[in-house]
Amino acid sequence: MGKAGQAKQVFRTYGSKARKSGLKAKTTEKKDAKAPQLKKGITAGTILILLAGRFRGRRVIFLKQLESGMLLVTGPFGINGVPLRRANQRYCITTSTKVDVSAVDVSSLTDAFFAREQKKQRKSKDAEGMFVQEAGSAGRSDEQKAVQKKVDDAISKSLTADVKSYLKARFSLTARMFPHELKF
Repeated sequence: MGKAGQAKQVFRTYGSKARKSGLKAKTTEKKDAKAPQLKKGITAGTILILLAGRFRGRRVIFLKQLESGMLLVTGPFGINGVPLRRANQRYCITTSTKVDVSAVDVSSLTDAFFAREQKKQRKSKDAEGMFVQEAGSAGRSDEQKAVQKKVDDAISKSLTADVKSYLKARFSLTARMFPHELKF
């Protein structure tokens, strides 16, 4: 016959009893995550279309893959307003258009370049201090602006008028446009 009501589980153990009874816990070392492999067709100078984020629908130029696996891309800022930024390759469409970026030196740019500054937490004991906010700079630092200008100048020299107008144009789908039938 079955048991009426909730049956008590007798064999559940908590703590270190299971290890003492001869069962060994497997110790595995954590492996460092490797950067994901680049999609087919993405090389330095390839024009990508961003699909997500603030600049979705914008065309950008791929510069390099960072250690984290993110893609380093730029608009250039002077042409279409997209600054140097990181993008996930899952949210990019690769196009067949390529630009010469051999004159651009981006070897010094890493993920640390995009890290935000840590704010120091102050403990204030008065009630008014809780609501006071410091006026902070919410923009880019002078170093980031200088690097952006240097990269933009190097890229803009090699762009033709056709490519500049292509980069300025936004990508969007309209009625009866099917993305799987488009040739990028």
